[in-house]
Amino acid sequence: MLTFYQTQLKGLLQNPGAPVSLYSTTDLNRWINVARAQIAGESRAIRFQGTINTVIGQRAYNFSTISTGTPATNGVQGVLHVRALRYGVGVSGAAWVQPRNWEWFDLFCLNVPAPVNGAPTTWSQYGQGSAGIGAITGEGTGTMSSGNFYLDPPPDAIYALTLDCVCYPILLSLDTDVEALPFMWTDAVPFFAAYYALLSSQTNARIGDAERYFGYFQNFMARARNAANPDVNTYLYSQADDPTKIAKLGLQQKTG
Repeated sequence: MLTFYQTQLKGLLQNPGAPVSLYSTTDLNRWINVARAQIAGESRAIRFQGTINTVIGQRAYNFSTISTGTPATNGVQGVLHVRALRYGVGVSGAAWVQPRNWEWFDLFCLNVPAPVNGAPTTWSQYGQGSAGIGAITGEGTGTMSSGNFYLDPPPDAIYALTLDCVCYPILLSLDTDVEALPFMWTDAVPFFAAYYALLSSQTNARIGDAERYFGYFQNFMARARNAANPDVNTYLYSQADDPTKIAKLGLQQKTG
């Protein structure tokens, strides 16, 4: 997949081969990987059912401790945020844990002089960021480690949690590396990478080209989301347009 991205990006940048190459392969790969990370966050397209075991009496859990499988196999490097959480009950059952915003959680769950351990009933994300695993942006391992969530009450036993996670992909350094971004979001990658590349030129003409490519990127992101959401009750799905937006904004549809 990396070779595909490189070829598409070189075409957008009109980057000729040696000895007059305008952009090095190292720079192209860096922009491609930064674009992939940004798209993963914006699209929320990389989903994984992560797992983690609780610790008795422990409320806070870092994203870095959530298991998301083998990166070399599934292309998933780490967690950006958690959408839902449940724990196993019996042989094959599960119990849903209610999510709350942090301010509510802080007031009604942490504001307890003598908490009593029990089965988790409520959770809330506190730390913003990611699992901080891998070097997807080229900034180095561990620089993004800040995401975490809290449970209430503190667990009274070891519970096997299953979490619906939005994830970010591994760094692509070889063409054989697994790409976790789903098709059709892969089509948006070269346009965002070209945006980064053209901004680096620091000339007015190139920066103008960068803005145009960013517009193309947004179009491809919208097309990918539209393709991913089913036609039946499409507005119920992630990032779909609100069909009542016009009415809510007090606007009128053009007629005639």
